[in-house]
Amino acid sequence: MKRMAIYPGSFDPFTLGHMDITQRALNLFDHVYIAIGKNKGKDPLFTAEERKIQIENVFRDDSRISVIIFDYLLVDLMKELGTNVIIRGLRAVSDFEMELQMASVNRVLYSSSESVFLMTSDKYSFLSSRMVKEIASMNRENLKKFVPPAVEVELYKKFQS
Repeated sequence: MKRMAIYPGSFDPFTLGHMDITQRALNLFDHVYIAIGKNKGKDPLFTAEERKIQIENVFRDDSRISVIIFDYLLVDLMKELGTNVIIRGLRAVSDFEMELQMASVNRVLYSSSESVFLMTSDKYSFLSSRMVKEIASMNRENLKKFVPPAVEVELYKKFQS
């Protein structure tokens, strides 16, 4: 039986921290779905379709990764894909409280739901998509320290003056 998990998020943009969590999840699971959520309350830099293409480019040589877009409850996506595992990355203790709350709600909505929390590697513990966007908007020379090359190119394009 194939062990599958979903790694949900906005991934706007997909960072080296996200990549780290994805690669480590592949040590535990045979297949990981990177699920890009469309959040109507956010104003993303990249469309969901642009993010999907970027992430597919990052993992183009790895058939163990699928990138999908969803705009409904995560637990419904889990049922649709036939998995019950959610991967979540934690950078600091402050992330845990919100993640615990989401895991509890998901478990109420889908009793088979399990959340697996992976601590981000120390070198990415400070990294957030919000910070990357801010750096990209002001300083285009250091992005390779924060995002994969495929995403770096798209950030350059987005912030060209």
